[in-house]
Amino acid sequence: MTHAFYVYASYGFAALVTVAVTLWTWADGRARRRELASLEAAGIRRRSARTRDGE
Repeated sequence: MTHAFYVYASYGFAALVTVAVTLWTWADGRARRRELASLEAAGIRRRSARTRDGE
């Protein structure tokens, strides 16, 4: 066990966590887009999608 082992293990762990959080965010974004699409297909609209007429 050398000092370099701990340094490389720390970098590897940090890279693994970064990749995991990135994949989790990407997957959650896809799930939210699917959820919004299903809600919009059911006729439920977002408030931000309203027109200026107050529709």
